[in-house]
Amino acid sequence: MTNLLTRLATIVGERNVLTDDASIGPYLNDWLGKYHGAAQAVVRPGSAAEVAAILALCHETRTPIVPQGGNTSMSGGATPDTSGGAIVLSLTRMNRIREIDPIGNTITVDAGAVLAHVQTAAKEIGRFFPLSLGAEGSCTIGGNLATNAGGVAVLRYGTMRELTLGLEVALPDGRIWDGLAALRKDNTGYALRDLFIGSEGTLGVITGAVLKLFPEPKAKATALVAVQDAEAALSLLSVVRDKCGDRLTAFEFMTDACVNLVLRHVADARIPFGAVPPAVVLVELSDTDDDAALTARLEDALVAATETELALDATIAQDIAQARVFWRLREAISEALVREGKAAKHDISVPVARMAEFIVAADKAVAAVSSRVRHVVFGHLGDGNLHYNLLRATDMSEADFAALAPSLTRVVHDEAKAYRGSISAEHGIGQLRVGDMPRYKAPIELQIMAALKGLFDPAGLLNPGKLLPLTEKE
Repeated sequence: MTNLLTRLATIVGERNVLTDDASIGPYLNDWLGKYHGAAQAVVRPGSAAEVAAILALCHETRTPIVPQGGNTSMSGGATPDTSGGAIVLSLTRMNRIREIDPIGNTITVDAGAVLAHVQTAAKEIGRFFPLSLGAEGSCTIGGNLATNAGGVAVLRYGTMRELTLGLEVALPDGRIWDGLAALRKDNTGYALRDLFIGSEGTLGVITGAVLKLFPEPKAKATALVAVQDAEAALSLLSVVRDKCGDRLTAFEFMTDACVNLVLRHVADARIPFGAVPPAVVLVELSDTDDDAALTARLEDALVAATETELALDATIAQDIAQARVFWRLREAISEALVREGKAAKHDISVPVARMAEFIVAADKAVAAVSSRVRHVVFGHLGDGNLHYNLLRATDMSEADFAALAPSLTRVVHDEAKAYRGSISAEHGIGQLRVGDMPRYKAPIELQIMAALKGLFDPAGLLNPGKLLPLTEKE
């Protein structure tokens, strides 16, 4: 072992410094298969103190570090580059539930705790942790924090930033900031917590977190609603909010192209309508009330929407099994996309009220590049996050589509910017969008971000090449 690896082994133990190809291979590739890197080793610390010691050593030896949780990044944010000089810092051994406070409604966890395990721990004491993602069985809290994860319940509960009270962070020079205070109010200066949430491991390594818990919902009401388009869906959103208030937990939008794609590729998918409508909205309410009262509220809202012709048709799930069928339609879109072939994917957000305008404008801009691509548009309409994806025409070669993809992405992102939106709503920047940052972030924003990076990590060792465009010095 080299001197660096020997010293790392003294910190975490030899069995937690992985170097052979078979052992480190899974850590060097992202789960979508887009990015493939190399590393000196994968190091697996078991505590915040070990993380800090590793960072201090890497700071001394000028060794780049790539923090990694469940390795479920959608943008290559946890994959090292191909130089082979970095170490991958895997936090999966740090998976403890440190403390649960049912009175203060908080849970304190290690950064490597799997999201699904945190949900289960909360449920065991009659509480609810609302973050819900497709990768919740393998993604970790540290990764969720590093990318400020969203999911399907942002409409009611917010992103990870809103779900977090405190953090513990190992800094690049080996110091530890203990900010694990479970305080709802703390007006003593800068909110350091918020610097690290969404920073994609470029400022420090999150090692622990205090998260908010909520009363466990005792009732849910789920409906699938046929609508004409996104404009009608936004009007429906207003009606449901007026009738149901903050009980509205999810409001998911799918075009007919999404539904048809799922029906074609997913054997157990089905819809409760005679034919596929132009668009579909999945609505879910949750409450501590009883099922009957909640269902009555939703039914009242949908009757009002139907009478004003906002809703073409609607079906309320009669039981949990039918609700799962409705959710399967939404959750299977990504699976169906993979089976259909390569897609140009876009994770954008715009102000909710302008979502329908954006779709019309983006459709027009895309058509100017190519009228042959297929639009597969879906997302969390209630919080302004749209997955505006484009598939190649069935008679278009993959090579031709690959050549078109950069131009398609450019016009979609340009439209998002024109509507004062974002090119990354919940997937992060990572490697995928880092080159786009100068075009879509104001110079002053990039200057402030670079200044913070220089303050925390002047040597540029933490997750290099992610989030921030490289400067000439780097």
